Amino acid sequence: MMRAFRNLVAVFFLAGWVAPASALKIEITQGQVKATPIAITSFYSSSSSQKGKELADIITYDLKTSGLFEPINPAAFVQDPAALQQGPRFADWRILNAQCLLCGTVEESGGQIKVQFRLFDVFKGEQLLGLELKVDSAKWRRLAHMIADEVYKRITGEEGYFNTKLAFIDESGPKGKGRVRRLSIMDYDGADVQSLTTGKDMVLTPRFAPNNRQIAFLSYEQGTPQVFLYNLDNKSQKLLHTFEGYSMSFAPRFSPDSNEIVMSLQQGGSSAIYVMNLQTKKLTNLTAHDAVTSAASHHIDTSPCFSPDGSQIVFTSDRGGMENLYVMDRGGANPHRISFGQGKYSQPVWSPRGDLIAFTKSYQGTFYIGVMRPDGSDERTIAYGYMVEAPIWSANGRVLMYAKEERKGRAQLFAIDLTGRYEHKIKTPREASDGAWSQLLNKSASDTKEIPPAA
Repeated sequence: MMRAFRNLVAVFFLAGWVAPASALKIEITQGQVKATPIAITSFYSSSSSQKGKELADIITYDLKTSGLFEPINPAAFVQDPAALQQGPRFADWRILNAQCLLCGTVEESGGQIKVQFRLFDVFKGEQLLGLELKVDSAKWRRLAHMIADEVYKRITGEEGYFNTKLAFIDESGPKGKGRVRRLSIMDYDGADVQSLTTGKDMVLTPRFAPNNRQIAFLSYEQGTPQVFLYNLDNKSQKLLHTFEGYSMSFAPRFSPDSNEIVMSLQQGGSSAIYVMNLQTKKLTNLTAHDAVTSAASHHIDTSPCFSPDGSQIVFTSDRGGMENLYVMDRGGANPHRISFGQGKYSQPVWSPRGDLIAFTKSYQGTFYIGVMRPDGSDERTIAYGYMVEAPIWSANGRVLMYAKEERKGRAQLFAIDLTGRYEHKIKTPREASDGAWSQLLNKSASDTKEIPPAA
């Protein structure tokens, strides 16, 4: 039943080195050569606190799951965190073939936690990066994700994506009618899971606002699918709007400025794409069809998504006889088809970089996650399976998260790099579907300053 409804809704880097090791620069838009060996030590603390090891464990997880780094087993380390306070003995780390070394200190006092860390080029024996970060003690896990982002950025030249939140549908109970689905949220590494809905009503397709303050989602609270908004600031939810004359609203996404929602509304046998201003409640039909009273003329337009500059919208439509991807101007003008391969296309989502559109495609009983350029060129698939669907981009536009379910298996979330060479399972407490990815969390809660190389 759920797959049938999902079909209705869908229808209505690894790369390697490009320079010598001493340059420590990774290009992440082409194929893989080899992940970078990195030594990540526990952060030294003068107390008996385990925070230093816990920070290192989180950073290790983040960098390893990117596929661009290969953390070295700490059991092989010769120099311990205390000895590193006098400076690295680079010869000891070269023996381990570590190309990078990450170490630091952690202190807790006055309700705050402060970390100083340094990233070294082992072969050149030089400091690449040194920073001091400070946050409230309750937010200490964010420090680890922020450090991982800084390391990722220094080595790849791209923004990281670890200091983010993931929304998803937490699924439990027997398959079928008794299934419980809750809207939940967690950190990138699966920690700090919070349920935002009770599970009383079925929920689907969460979508973060670009400002990270709201989540739009589909709920059956009123008996039929309708778009709701969850406010992350005050932990409340409300119906987006009562759309008189329409049987359901679905497939919501925010505009880049978070001030509008683009979605599908169903009337009779047709669905069209509308945009609503969240302040004025003005509703505009972007894909109106003529003669909708004729069964033969019914059309399904759905799954709209803004381009990152807000000037265009990509969507799914069966106006040509089969579900394909179309792009139109912001106001609905100039709709034109961009997908021309075999199979049915759905669930398009524009990369935050603007360079690619990800999508789901079904063909001969197999589902695919693919990408193409906004003009439809350079189409390629990066994942496939019995049931894969609902791609969503990371904040830096270099990783995709999607849902996967094997035959008679568990529903899981996975992330895969743009080349399709490195995939990993997202940690969730139970079965999970319909993932959504926030933008990078605001760093205003932290104090940050650079640390110069040691004399």
